[in-house]
This record gives sequence, structure tokens and C-alpha cells, in this order.
Amino acid sequence: MVFSTDNRKSIQKLARSGENGGLTIDNRQSAIGNREIRIFDGLEQLSWAAATRFEEQARVKAIEKKPFSVALSGGLTPKLLYELLGSPTFAGRVRWPNVHLFQVDERCVPPDDPQSNYRMIRQALLDSAPLPEENFHRMAAESTDREQAAREYAGELGRVLQPAPGEWPRLDLAFLGMGPDGHTASLFPGSQALDERTAWVVPNLAAQLNSFRLTLTLPVLNAAAHVIFLVAGADKAETLRQVLEGPQGHFPAQLIQPARGRLSWFVDESAAQLLKGQ
Repeated sequence: MVFSTDNRKSIQKLARSGENGGLTIDNRQSAIGNREIRIFDGLEQLSWAAATRFEEQARVKAIEKKPFSVALSGGLTPKLLYELLGSPTFAGRVRWPNVHLFQVDERCVPPDDPQSNYRMIRQALLDSAPLPEENFHRMAAESTDREQAAREYAGELGRVLQPAPGEWPRLDLAFLGMGPDGHTASLFPGSQALDERTAWVVPNLAAQLNSFRLTLTLPVLNAAAHVIFLVAGADKAETLRQVLEGPQGHFPAQLIQPARGRLSWFVDESAAQLLKGQ
């Protein structure tokens, strides 16, 4: 990616701060069930912590001589994380030929469309990180046959992750976001994909936006070894309070409960302002 001068300076400053121990990361944590909740001063600190978690897990997999599989979400919140991972600070710490990157979801638009999640990921990360081209697994959501595109992406998951017969593909790490309506991935409140228990990838209608997406399904996300929600902004505060402290089952984000994995919430102060104790 060719960063603007201001953006490049911002990334470099953040990297220097982290390397020199000058980046203040708020370590307020709580464990509710199997959930890790971490609250950070802002998006920069949150993104640095997420990049560090990525690096740590990638290093473990490299030592074990196993591939490291990660699913990436779109949206605005994870963009700084991806830029950090593509910066010299982190790019040099990760054994990229060992990494396989997947998409959590994608809008049904061409890959060069400004709304494309792939386009954002490419500009923020792929144009900078030395990831082998074949190790990024793009959702071809622009296909006119969305069902076939979903089946082909499920096939790609199976080819790379090689689950045992009858098992769900197991990602090592999935970065998820959450919308003000409580959706995650492209699993929207009331949408049909929330009821899917067989397919790994499905097309799903975002009725509020009158647009189709491709998305990983709940069983695939819940089969991941580690899921990290990245949530930032005051517009998410009330929904986050309800998701974490209210009755379960009201929001799609509450349905993310890894069966044999770890669930983490990385949130900034603005999003966490209504949580108890804040």
C-alpha cells in the first residue's frame, strides 16, 4: 500500500511508541465465563494489542512448524490493525509464508469497488506485508452465482485447513467486528444465515442495506481456536452493554461462543463507557 504522508507518519509514530515502551495500553480486564474483556484508551492501543496477539500466535505456530490460519473482517475498526501488521515493525516479525489469511465476509461487489472488504485489506495489509499471493484466500463475492461462490470458498477452507471428516474447519484466529445493531461478520439480526447449521459459507441478505454478502457461518466461527472482537466508538456503547451484560440470544454477536476455543473482546473506552465499573 502507498500510505499518505500523514498516515505513514502516524503508523511510524505508533510503532516507535510501542517499541520504546511508550504506548500506554490499559490492561483493565475481566473474565466472564470464558470471555476475556480488555479495555483500551483508544483505537491505537487496541490495534497495537491485537497486532501483538497476532504476532505471538503466529510465532507459536511457526515454532510448531504448523500453518497459522486467520480470518479477517472488513469495516473501519480493523484497518489500523492491518496497517500495523503491514508495517516494517510487525511485518518483519511474522513468518508470512506460514500464514494463511481468509475473509470473514465480503460484500457482493467487484474486488476493486470502494465498498469491497478485500480492497481495504489489500491496501492496508497485502500491498505491504510479504505474504505469498497464494496465501490470501479471497471471497469471489462478485460472482453472479452467489451460491456457487459460497461453495467454492467452503472448498478452499477445506483444502487449506483439512478438517477431519464430519468436523468443521478450525481457524487459529478470527478477528470480528460488531455493528451498532449487534451484527457480526455479515450475520445480521433476523437474517436467514443465523439459522444455518450445515454450510460453512453462505450468501446472506443485509435487508437494512438492501445488499447481499458472503459470510462464514456461526458453526465455522464457533469452531475457531480464538475469536477476538474489535469494537471501537461511542455508537457501539449501548449495544456492547447489552451484548456483554444483558440477556443472551438477542444479538448475533452474542451467538459467537467458541465451543473449544477462546473468546476475547478488545474494546476502546468510548465503546465501553456504559459497562459496569467503567
